[in-house]
Amino acid sequence: MRPMASTAFELKGKTVFVAGHRGMVGSALMRRLAREDADLLTVSRSEVDLRDQAAVNSWFAGKRPQAVFLAAAKVGGIVANNTLRAEFLYDNLAISTNVIQAAHANGCEKLMFFGSSCIYPRLAPQPLREDSMLTGLLEPTNEPYAIAKIAGIKMAEAYRSQYGADFISVMPTNLYGPGDNYHPEYSHVVAALIRRFHEAKAAGASNVVVWGTGTPRREFLYVDDLADACIHLMKTYSSPELVNIGTGEDITIAEFALLVAAAIGFRGEISFDTSRPDGTPRKLLDVSRLGRLGWRAQTSLQEGIQLAYRSYLADSRWTARVAACPDQRAQGRSQNTRR
Repeated sequence: MRPMASTAFELKGKTVFVAGHRGMVGSALMRRLAREDADLLTVSRSEVDLRDQAAVNSWFAGKRPQAVFLAAAKVGGIVANNTLRAEFLYDNLAISTNVIQAAHANGCEKLMFFGSSCIYPRLAPQPLREDSMLTGLLEPTNEPYAIAKIAGIKMAEAYRSQYGADFISVMPTNLYGPGDNYHPEYSHVVAALIRRFHEAKAAGASNVVVWGTGTPRREFLYVDDLADACIHLMKTYSSPELVNIGTGEDITIAEFALLVAAAIGFRGEISFDTSRPDGTPRKLLDVSRLGRLGWRAQTSLQEGIQLAYRSYLADSRWTARVAACPDQRAQGRSQNTRR
């Protein structure tokens, strides 16, 4: 393995493009970058479809960003990944290919590519080390998405090797927080459970059904912690080796469901639909490399769930169908304002 490098990169005064700025990760990056005194660039899908090579090339030629956070992606939970397999593969391959090439062609000084912990083999030794990639078979339910992300990582690696481009890749663990997708079918587990327990409480339901057996273990990272880690790495890290970003701690889905229920105030029973897929048995990242680089997560899981729930209550896109109790709604708004 080549030694890790630490090279100072100043974001202050730079033109910085956040691809996917409206997503959960992108919006967290925007919040964090606001403290860096950078010139932030964004573009909506209606203006430039990142799957359109000609449009991406034209936009980069005109704007010439000096730094790029490639957080744009088609994402979703286990059902979305397994159902929309062609779209998850094509869309993510196209986005990665177009943005990385355009960044290189137009003089980008530094680019960060966002992978996903699903790139690691289904049965890789735990906790997952960065060098586990491509050592075994992937989890079948999200294989197309994982393959697209692996291709993006290898593309960033190749541009660094061939052209000397300062392109780096990071591997976030399971994320949650403001900006999450609470779609009833296509959401990730944290958002799905927050919505399910909230609606059950509002409806006075006595039971909430959680998909799967409840036995898989997962690691969860609050998205604003991810953004802080990414800014730290963008400013201090330059190497072809991947960097896992997580907490280094995991929990069973059953235990996590109890935490969410407690945060929301649901006091009914929890049952498990074992006909639904579990996915990978365990997914915990080895974050020792990140620790050696001087960063660790600050938001506890209990605190993060509370913050995520307040954000959910404040977002009328998801709560319009089920009215929350007035005192809950007021509390959510006021505490969001203080954040």
